[in-house]
Amino acid sequence: MTVIKLITKINAPVLHVFDLSRNIDFHMKSASQTSEKAIAGVTTGLIGSGEIVKWKGKHFGVWLTHTSKISKFNPPYFFVDKMIEGKFSSFVHEHHFSQKDDYTLMTDSLSYKVPYGVIGKLFDKLFLKGYLIRFLEHRNAALKSSLESANI
Repeated sequence: MTVIKLITKINAPVLHVFDLSRNIDFHMKSASQTSEKAIAGVTTGLIGSGEIVKWKGKHFGVWLTHTSKISKFNPPYFFVDKMIEGKFSSFVHEHHFSQKDDYTLMTDSLSYKVPYGVIGKLFDKLFLKGYLIRFLEHRNAALKSSLESANI
């Protein structure tokens, strides 16, 4: 299993960071480099407890789909999206939010397993893990920029 953990400091209230993090429209905008679209389930607005979204995006030059369910939900501090259908053997993305004085710490913890045995593990080590880190960093930078420029 591979685990990626990122911590982002955002100068905005925890509720605003929590809500923008689960906003389907914002995700599509921030993931435009992969042409990611919500194609089934919750396809616009805020996703919530027990809800499902099916994504289609172009990764490594190939169109892929990935269906996630919000399996845990404790606003505005925590939610988990868990893959229920897709190319990974398992994929769980935990989103944690904690309000500090005048900022929010957002912590992403992404745990996943790749299929295809040794070849899958080699692909993960050489390409996939770095790709996913950059994808999350790009998304987090977009969240930070959008929230901090709003002067909420």
